[in-house]
Amino acid sequence: MTLVQAIVLGVFQGIAEFLPISSSGHLVILQHFFGIKEGNLFFTEMLHFGTLISIVIVYFNDIIKIVVEFFKMLGTGIKNKKFRITNGYQKLALFIIIGSIPTAIIGLLFEDFFENLYSSSLLPIGIAFLVTGALLWIANNKSYESKNVREMTVLDSLIIGTFQGIAIIPGISRSGSTIVAGLLRGLDRSLATEFSFLLALPATFGAGLLGIIDVIKTGSETTFDGPLIVGILLSTIVGIFAIRFLIKMLKKDKLHYFSYYLWIIGIITIFSHFIK
Repeated sequence: MTLVQAIVLGVFQGIAEFLPISSSGHLVILQHFFGIKEGNLFFTEMLHFGTLISIVIVYFNDIIKIVVEFFKMLGTGIKNKKFRITNGYQKLALFIIIGSIPTAIIGLLFEDFFENLYSSSLLPIGIAFLVTGALLWIANNKSYESKNVREMTVLDSLIIGTFQGIAIIPGISRSGSTIVAGLLRGLDRSLATEFSFLLALPATFGAGLLGIIDVIKTGSETTFDGPLIVGILLSTIVGIFAIRFLIKMLKKDKLHYFSYYLWIIGIITIFSHFIK
């Protein structure tokens, strides 16, 4: 892994992981057209941990409160032998756990299937880009609702978690699909965005941990060198800006701008499949 490759992949990871444009789909496009490779598996997994750090930094105060309130709820419940949710942070903690269940099931059962299916052709990825763009357009033009965390239901978290699991398909954006699911369930835009990124924490950490275990089992290279550190730092820094940029776009009702981009790149991808 060269320093230039680390810079390109670190910046790319930070942008595409959080903007609703599908990092996995764009990676395949980059590999196909420009010959840019992910590098070794360990490097790839560490880049994902870089973007995980981005979420922690942006939502640090909320994450601390969620963790504290969750353990406070557990402690009180064990002491009184009765568990009760007393505030929004405790509810968020439970819904993050509940929403992670369908994500984990889909990821464990179907990840290899979708990766093998989509690695053979650009056509499905182009179609997935078009689908993601359509979902963003529909969600952006949906009439406003303002369901807050106290009004969220278990079904909301399960549906959003299911959408996150479906995003293992290259070309389907994780952030885009979960935000769309939240908006379609009537969550206000701020909550839909925050829950999307908070729900990514256990999924990203779990997938990264399993990935590193696989790397160790296969005996792949696990060197901590200059390019790796640069890649992680860039994915973290760029990821912070990408999250904040997406939040601003949502507040300004500009989610459909990403639809235009995805439709263009989707058509180009489909067209390139037929002319090769």
